[in-house]
Amino acid sequence: MRTLAHIGIPVKEKPAKATYLADAKLYITDPADSKNNIEFLFFEPECQMPEIVKTSTHIAYCVEDIDAELKDAEIIIPPFEPLPNVKAAFIIEDGLPIELMQISK
Repeated sequence: MRTLAHIGIPVKEKPAKATYLADAKLYITDPADSKNNIEFLFFEPECQMPEIVKTSTHIAYCVEDIDAELKDAEIIIPPFEPLPNVKAAFIIEDGLPIELMQISK
């Protein structure tokens, strides 16, 4: 079962309050800081993520079993750990990037 986690929106300027993900060359804001659960993303020029992720809004869902969710999916970014205790991956559904996140405690 999927639970809406946030909506990710790429921006052209680095947000004032953002976490830097050095491996991804990416700055992200905390969706909890937004009334609408929005995560703003600023990609450095060296970022190797697919263009669709860097230019399109994405929807992120928390899932219980990310490996099961990835079966038969169109994976564009395989599972990675952007933050401690978070396993994430990006897929394409309905022509849009979708982020799946499995959070362990």
